[in-house]
Amino acid sequence: MTDLSVAKKLSPYKPKNKVRFVTAASLFDGHDASINIMRRILQSTGSEVIHLGHNRSVQEIVNAALQEDVQGICITSYQGGHVEFFKYMIDLLKANGGANIKVFGGGGGVIVPSEIKELHEYGVTRIYAPEDGVHMGLQGMINEVVQNADFDMADEGVPSVEQALAGLQAGDKRLLARLITLLENGEAPALKEPLLKAAAALETPVLGITGTGGAGKSSLTDELVRRFRLDQGDSVKIGLISIDPSRKRTGGALLGDRIRMNAIEHPNIFMRSLATRDTGSEISVALPEVIAACKLAGFDLVIVETSGIGQGNAAIVPFVDLSLYVMTPEFGAASQLEKIDMLDFADFVAINKFDRKGAEDALRDVRKQYQRNREAFTTPTDDMPVYGTQAARFNDDGVTALYQALVPALSEKGLTLKAGKLPLVTVKQSSSQRAIVPAQRVRYLAEIADAVRGYHAHTDAQVGLARERQSLRISAGIFKGCDKPAADFDELIAWKDSQLDPKAKKLLDMWPDTVAAYSGDEYVVKIRDKEIRTKLVSKSLSGTKIRKVILPRFGDDGETLRFLMKENVPGSFPYTAGVFAFKREGEDPTRMFAGEGDAFRTNRRFKRVSEGMPAHRLSTAFDSVTLYGCDPDERPDIYGKIGNSGVSIATLDDLKVLYDGFDLLAPTTSVSMTINGPAPIILACFFNTAVDQQLAKFEKDNGRRPTEDEAQKIREWVLKSVRGTVQADILKEDQGQNTCIFSTEFALKMMGDIQEFFVHHQVQNFYSVSISGYHIAEAGANPISQLAFTLSNGFTYVESYLARGMHIDDFAPNLSFFFSNGMDPEYSVIGRVARRIWAVAMKNKYGANERSQKLKYHIQTSGRSLHAQEMDFNDIRTTLQALIAIYDNCNSLHTNAYDEAITTPTEESVRRAMAIQLIINREWGVAKNENPNQGAFVIDELTDLVEEAVLKEFEAIASRGGVLGAMETGYQRGKIQEESMYYEHKKHDGSYPIIGVNTFLNPKGMAQQEIELARSSEDEKQSQIKRLRDFQARNAGQSPAMLEKLKQTVIEDGNVFAVLVDAVKCCSLGQISSALYEVGGQYRRSM
Repeated sequence: MTDLSVAKKLSPYKPKNKVRFVTAASLFDGHDASINIMRRILQSTGSEVIHLGHNRSVQEIVNAALQEDVQGICITSYQGGHVEFFKYMIDLLKANGGANIKVFGGGGGVIVPSEIKELHEYGVTRIYAPEDGVHMGLQGMINEVVQNADFDMADEGVPSVEQALAGLQAGDKRLLARLITLLENGEAPALKEPLLKAAAALETPVLGITGTGGAGKSSLTDELVRRFRLDQGDSVKIGLISIDPSRKRTGGALLGDRIRMNAIEHPNIFMRSLATRDTGSEISVALPEVIAACKLAGFDLVIVETSGIGQGNAAIVPFVDLSLYVMTPEFGAASQLEKIDMLDFADFVAINKFDRKGAEDALRDVRKQYQRNREAFTTPTDDMPVYGTQAARFNDDGVTALYQALVPALSEKGLTLKAGKLPLVTVKQSSSQRAIVPAQRVRYLAEIADAVRGYHAHTDAQVGLARERQSLRISAGIFKGCDKPAADFDELIAWKDSQLDPKAKKLLDMWPDTVAAYSGDEYVVKIRDKEIRTKLVSKSLSGTKIRKVILPRFGDDGETLRFLMKENVPGSFPYTAGVFAFKREGEDPTRMFAGEGDAFRTNRRFKRVSEGMPAHRLSTAFDSVTLYGCDPDERPDIYGKIGNSGVSIATLDDLKVLYDGFDLLAPTTSVSMTINGPAPIILACFFNTAVDQQLAKFEKDNGRRPTEDEAQKIREWVLKSVRGTVQADILKEDQGQNTCIFSTEFALKMMGDIQEFFVHHQVQNFYSVSISGYHIAEAGANPISQLAFTLSNGFTYVESYLARGMHIDDFAPNLSFFFSNGMDPEYSVIGRVARRIWAVAMKNKYGANERSQKLKYHIQTSGRSLHAQEMDFNDIRTTLQALIAIYDNCNSLHTNAYDEAITTPTEESVRRAMAIQLIINREWGVAKNENPNQGAFVIDELTDLVEEAVLKEFEAIASRGGVLGAMETGYQRGKIQEESMYYEHKKHDGSYPIIGVNTFLNPKGMAQQEIELARSSEDEKQSQIKRLRDFQARNAGQSPAMLEKLKQTVIEDGNVFAVLVDAVKCCSLGQISSALYEVGGQYRRSM
């Protein structure tokens, strides 16, 4: 009955031709991690891969596939909208001359067998299901993909010289793409000479961009293209050739420049990625002919970006009219500059990443070297064409200065341009701005690690002193009892007493009172002359008394003190066992999770799942159209996603419908909005919804509308009273490849604006951000990385808000955390470790008050451990994960439904999921005790081990310049991907047993069970589009002025959120997102 399937060790398939793929994810997190795994294996199987990253539209993927002239497209898609996504892709390929391109896909079980059959019949080459992974293994699937796409492009015919020249002159981009392929593959030797000869007659300038690996060439290239488009009103036709190195061992290549480009989606822009293949150089052997073909295709400008180069490389120079050398400030000693060949040849030099340490010195040294190389000693060094740039910063003036210097030089080489629209800048380097985390504070995580270790060292010292003091007291008692001289003991005891920290002494002195307080049947505490009584004992059916909190029975003062300083009772520093003394009576930490179809359907679901529950904790999942800040639309790859895998929200009207019937100011009501990228916009909608609800209530109760003064008081009261959290954590968005939509810098600025708004309006019951590890775990991270990255992100917000001048106690209570609980042993203690690190750092490092020291966190059971095979078994995993969350005193809990492996959960599966935690809380006997983890040796050991591992990770991140510095180098993302890949390999080879997936397999086979699929209806989609258009039409008179005001606020560095609170009254989500992209910038994807 138990079948342990071990995937055969397969060798990579050796392709006969040069095989090229475009890889992308239609959505985010786990899907981005999985496509990254696939593209890595594709590369190691000898393929050249153009990776586009997450949240790619069909249009972007098809454009890339056609321009890159690939043999295959590999996509990971997601539940809801995937059928439309794949069909639209096939349609666009056929309509644009790409019918030969094969499409492969997967979705981890969310694409059900009937849909796979439908897509295969429509023209998709292969959709892989989870059982394919089990039977074939990762390498087996990739081998099949590569084998299917291993065909020679020349088999479709090589155009004649006349056909090639005529087609290029007619502007046929598909022909251009095919010619580049044939030239690169050496399969059109007869075309080389005629192309070079015909192109020689043209005066199209060629700009070569070269530089060290990782200097930011791609980002800088994209920013230059963006400025050409803005400055010239999209009138310049640009051909972009980007070269990346081939791997000698495998022949594969990661063509990784296109993923960085945000400005190339326009008919006048053409981009093609080349691999160096066997040249051993930074350029392709076919480069001269490829440049010639681009010139003949009618481009006004050709830009060539090489792969990363060393000091002695300058291969690009003979092929271009002007060259730009890109470097960073970290080149070592000034003498190293004498070795750089490109400083002899480059017409322009960009010192990119100019925000780094030593940038000003680097600029001076490079200018001097450039002057020496050209012996231009009569020209001032400041006039050298050396620029300080920050391509990663939106609208950087250093990049604009470089662009405005390039324009006249390119014009001299034959580029015809109109008068520019961009205002002239007078600087030659990026002007400094307020850093998110000041440079002098980048070691904050290392300081926190020192503070936590220092606290433990102090604890150990105090434990020793307490033990010695007690030993002396016991010895004195024994001596006195035996009539032995004991006079010296008093002096020794007094000496040890003086060495004990007063706080440690107080803890020990109060211990007997603490024991007495917890020993009775009730815990009595007086607050402002009011007695609050908490029942401490419950009885089992057998009559056994189960205490709410059980204290250790140590006879040793040292061990008692160790407990008090490292653990303590729930609700007492360092809050290891929980931030509250007791759980609320009659209120489970259950969250009611809903999100499907339109706001009307989700509102009905909320009402059903909260029926009969004393507290309404309303958690909302949004569809991916909303998550990416878009408005509903007819375009197939948007239309298919409307209301699938979450609710569709486009306007303030939608949010009012979503929460209709719930008193948003009731102390028992709280909301949680998993929205991420567009969080500021949705949060502004929520505040308006809560305010309008109370204004309507006033009108109904009083038979009149409130006066302006009354309305203002209602607004103030609402903001102080609403409860809930919004997931706005942009740091984990970047690390876990989630719903990032704005540039990271701008997104962090808006988060700070939200918190400043909260401080100004005394919003104290609402969390301004839910700092999430769940999405990091979903992207593939192990529990220690999840915890370390999440806490480090939390401390980054602390440093960022302190840098903005906020006081720690004004914002720290507005920060909450969100973790995933999986099956690994470390998950049993992540709450304990998080609470202790946070409390110690807040108290000892930041001097925060008691409220700020308390880390509140929400748990969601693991999404990664929901498997499409033997789906019913998922409830068993979820039950165990919920149990350890409750044992660990999480502040709220969401249990995933078993069928979320393949669909938005149905009403029946949500009911089962909620029953899991209700059964634990109300039936499971041990859960009547609220500190079951304390005193368990395994929990103690794991707590210390995991805490030390987290502190080590803090130091690793600190050594990379803090969280933001580590993100720049892709440290967190790389680690998540490595851990994800390790897990996937072990899952597929059977060495990591997963019951029903790779062992204990069902003898009846792995056929996926047919279940009800929750999908949005056609009526809901049409209704959403109609409601959006009605809203926009109704507010057409106000929205343009409001959008201008919003943009101006960004330009003037005002509080964007304060304006958003008004803007959402007349502007839709998509309108606001588009306006903010113009002034705040779009997110730039990374691998």
